[in-house]
Amino acid sequence: MRHFTSVKEIGDLKTAIQEAFEIKANRYKYSHLGKNKTLMMVFFNSSLRTRLSTQKAALNLGMNVIVLDINQGAWKLETERGVIMDGDKPEHLLEAIPVMGCYCDVIGVRSFARFESKDDDYNETILNQFIKYSGRPVFSMEAATRHPLQSFADLITIEEHKTVERPKVVLTWAPHPKALPQAVPNSFAEWMNAADYDLVITHPKGYELAPEFTGNARIEYDQMKAFENADFIYAKNWAAYNGDNYGKILCTDRSWTVGTRQMSVTNNAYFMHCLPVRRNMIVSDDVIESPRSLVIPEAANREISATVVLKRILESL
Repeated sequence: MRHFTSVKEIGDLKTAIQEAFEIKANRYKYSHLGKNKTLMMVFFNSSLRTRLSTQKAALNLGMNVIVLDINQGAWKLETERGVIMDGDKPEHLLEAIPVMGCYCDVIGVRSFARFESKDDDYNETILNQFIKYSGRPVFSMEAATRHPLQSFADLITIEEHKTVERPKVVLTWAPHPKALPQAVPNSFAEWMNAADYDLVITHPKGYELAPEFTGNARIEYDQMKAFENADFIYAKNWAAYNGDNYGKILCTDRSWTVGTRQMSVTNNAYFMHCLPVRRNMIVSDDVIESPRSLVIPEAANREISATVVLKRILESL
């Protein structure tokens, strides 16, 4: 595997899951692969789980790790071609990227949607520049449209806890005070469709995701109806995608907050969220603290998904 940006690069999911379970049983089995190899992790946005889990995965594989925080520990970078650079950004990404490639063997990039241009976001302008100009294998640590390491960890978690072959999985929108990207819900839907789960997506009208990600999922605007007999509930906020509303908040209806009322109609469902989570906005205290909450095991599996991805990239070098 040269690059990793979506479920498409992971290949057969059953094989990937088996590999994840193998690594979870022995995280250091492939520690020889990363000897004298360096991972550079480039962050345009803040991170906790992604930073820690990916760095731990690299260490599991014997790699050296360099962490670069753009706009904090480095020069501010211009990303647009043709701009007269007379502002506060003294270096262009087109010079910075190949320089970064000189100092490492693999690059991980985290760059959120900016909500300035849907075309720029959905064409993954920043991530694709790293792929084009770095000369190194590149993997996404969350981009404008997808968060594949998170979704892979979500899949591992569901496979560990499911009791039927094809569980009913519900992705539900929930309120949030800020406009958030569609990357996590897009990616989650894409991976759940690839796994052939019974996927239902529920949200208020106006929050429809791009069809390329929702695929065969059923769309339900009645949250309570969507939750009926569900095996897994995945809560996440996202801003509007369509038309002139791109990146906007259209609804703050607190009745969409996942609480015991909604969970009571499920099949004793597990609750999932990628974290960080705003309590009593996205989910109530009692639901996230219940024995059916998987948010911590889900976060722990981020190390496993990252280890699988890095292992496969190292094997291709």
